[in-house]
Amino acid sequence: MKIAIIGCGNMGMAFARSFLQYDLVKKEDLLLIEKSQERSETLKSAKEGVVVSTINAQIADYELIILSVKPQDFASLKDELTAVIQPQQVVLSIMAGIPMTKIQEMLNHKLVVRAMPNTPAMLGMGITGFTASAEVDAHKLRKVENLINATGRSVYLEDESMIDAVTALSGSGPAYFYYLVKHMIEAGKQMGFDEGMASLLVKQTMLGSYHLINNAEKSLDDLIKAVASKGGTTEAALKTFEESQLPDGLINGILAAERRAKELSK
Repeated sequence: MKIAIIGCGNMGMAFARSFLQYDLVKKEDLLLIEKSQERSETLKSAKEGVVVSTINAQIADYELIILSVKPQDFASLKDELTAVIQPQQVVLSIMAGIPMTKIQEMLNHKLVVRAMPNTPAMLGMGITGFTASAEVDAHKLRKVENLINATGRSVYLEDESMIDAVTALSGSGPAYFYYLVKHMIEAGKQMGFDEGMASLLVKQTMLGSYHLINNAEKSLDDLIKAVASKGGTTEAALKTFEESQLPDGLINGILAAERRAKELSK
């Protein structure tokens, strides 16, 4: 399979490296289009694909075109892409906030898949929600899904509007965990640990808790109860979280992210 990636920042290269790692594409069949001269030179030195700085006629030879540019940069490249894109090519957009109908209209092209990955894709541990225009047949969609799964796991969404919910829950989700970890580390420092020790305690606790969530045949409430003895230290912390309205704040924050995603999609 021949794949062209337009925009080779962190996410674009996360996809590229995952494809190479799992032998889903050969380096000579991977076209990396990066307008930044500095980044383009770095990519050439890394020899991870064929590197060019502009969209040109050679893109017509590629089965899949991945749009990994900032949403605000899409309008400036659409004319170049429209001039060379072929009807049978599939466009996979990982741009935030641009619906498939707008991409189809701007490129005058029907075969569009829209996806929302998250940053753990850079380690092959991401989760991506994706959907496709009606014109993308099952065979082409399976190929795209197989590629996406190289970056972690994926969920197919029948309703494109749910991409906004994916954006809020898992797309932005890593930042919520970082936020929680940051403040747990700060609490550790206030209790007398240096930052390194506090960081180790918190990060290893999160890692172990993740594995318990995934492997224990218990609900989250049961897992909480297993730690929170009546009248104990954990219960004291959880009671304070409730009194501080932490649960409502967390849920409301995620719902605010969804509302913002919907606004950006208009």
